[in-house]
Amino acid sequence: MSAGSETNNGSLPGTVFSPRQVRILKLAVIVMGILLVGGFAFVLAAIVYQASRPAQVGVAAGAPLILGQGGQSIDLPVPRDATVAGLSLDGNWLAVQLNASAGPEIAVVDLASGKIVAHVRLKPQ
Repeated sequence: MSAGSETNNGSLPGTVFSPRQVRILKLAVIVMGILLVGGFAFVLAAIVYQASRPAQVGVAAGAPLILGQGGQSIDLPVPRDATVAGLSLDGNWLAVQLNASAGPEIAVVDLASGKIVAHVRLKPQ
């Protein structure tokens, strides 16, 4: 062995790393490259999977609301002299604004169960 090919501490010529450290570094780079490519493939597969699924509506699975096709029917008792002034939908809750001779009121209906959650009577002050 010539003295010029290796230095005193066993490092490769032109570097401060030993052959063992270079092998470990090469192995680490290969493993990280495989992880990077695998992660990228996983993300692409997840995007394709999500894009291929049909869109899901925010309505509960037990309460289909398409009438005439086996949908759920909800009866809301309304006074005879009342008229519906407005509707507001928020998720599975429906607010029905009624104008009656006794005064305006709001009925809140849970569409998932079909039950009236609250009656709010509006009284002027």
